[in-house]
Amino acid sequence: MARYNRDDIFRMVKEQNVQFIRLQFTDIFGVLKNVAITVNQLEKALDGELMFDGSSIDGFVRIEESDMYLRPDIDSWVTFPWHSGEGAVGRFICDVHKSDGTPFEGDPRVILQKVLAEAAEMGYTMNVGPECEFFLFQTDEKGRPTLITHDNAGYFDLTPVDLGENARRDMVINLEDMNFEIEASHHEVAPGQHEIDFKYADALTAADNIQTFKFVVRTIAQRHGLHATFMAKPIFGINGSGMHVNQSLFKNGQNAFYDPQGELELSMDAYYYIGGLMQHARGMAAVTNPTVNSYKRLVPGYEAPVYVAWSGQNRSPLIRIPAKRGVSTRVEMRNPDPSCNPYLAIAVMLKAGLDGIKNKITPPPAVNLNIYEMNQKEKDDLAINSLPGSLEEAVKELKNDAVIMDALGNHAMDRFVEAKTLEWDEYRTKVSRWEIDQYLTKF
Repeated sequence: MARYNRDDIFRMVKEQNVQFIRLQFTDIFGVLKNVAITVNQLEKALDGELMFDGSSIDGFVRIEESDMYLRPDIDSWVTFPWHSGEGAVGRFICDVHKSDGTPFEGDPRVILQKVLAEAAEMGYTMNVGPECEFFLFQTDEKGRPTLITHDNAGYFDLTPVDLGENARRDMVINLEDMNFEIEASHHEVAPGQHEIDFKYADALTAADNIQTFKFVVRTIAQRHGLHATFMAKPIFGINGSGMHVNQSLFKNGQNAFYDPQGELELSMDAYYYIGGLMQHARGMAAVTNPTVNSYKRLVPGYEAPVYVAWSGQNRSPLIRIPAKRGVSTRVEMRNPDPSCNPYLAIAVMLKAGLDGIKNKITPPPAVNLNIYEMNQKEKDDLAINSLPGSLEEAVKELKNDAVIMDALGNHAMDRFVEAKTLEWDEYRTKVSRWEIDQYLTKF
């Protein structure tokens, strides 16, 4: 059900003295982009008549087919709580359309909508609850980010140890002013690491919320003289940042994952969905963990999942089933990190789960032991596979997974693989500080 109509937007713009409006969209790598307009262009924007050069956006189109249009989602309207100068700034999240008026197949938001439409044909809607971690670092005298954390606190520590608490509180206040329902906010395990959890939503809104959340966190951190990063593993030797994704399907208004008579009170749909996630975990890793740095987080010893297994009891496997049942029954996928494109990540997870339901993919038995303490034979006996160990391996797995490739579509798939192959090649050929430290004086 729509929250707003056009009249509501014009009324709120006038009441809130909005002078500028940002039309936001996301490139295939998850980077938020925007076109800023004055309020005088609002009617034109709502009519989807504002054009931009798609050839300038990573992964979009070639220069000869560059004219693209932004179609605002009216329900995404929000006014930023902060502003400088006269007048407020509003925001729409937009879908990207081609010059012929059809949705652009390379727009990540459109890609997610396509998979959601497939779920709807099967009678399902999807809810998503993300858990986003991030680091706050000090900046130098020129405002450039350093790797110096603002504190030496640990999990759930408080002021005066947690010097980022004021910034985090300010983030929460601003997010709530933008209609987020914040469920928890706390210091995470590593120094300088934080987590703010907000209420689940339908999948498309959840992806929008992740993008808005990252934008707000960065903006408020900057206002506190700090730099917020959603990089997966900025510092060696401490925990990296994850983005656990809680997901559930609903059918006829009921949680399709809940069955009070089922084993662990889970339905067969839930088991098949888990089976699909596990079968395609390696194939979608390049999307859920899309950077060279992502794979520095996915190593044993730092609470990040490495092994493709599931459990309703312990936190070492890839997939965990939180204890709540009934309407709250859900599956938690633990390997995604916050550098991912949330639209694409949610799209491929849903596509994998739907494939599990369609083809009745039964997952292997739950692993309720600590996998990190098992030897290789014990893991082999339980057929426990590992996630890819590098971006290079992940891209190869993606190219071998027809289901995940279908979720992305040819346009995004080709450009994503091309860009990630170049990223790996650049990383592979660069000389690192580690190599200098190891070899310069030895040889």
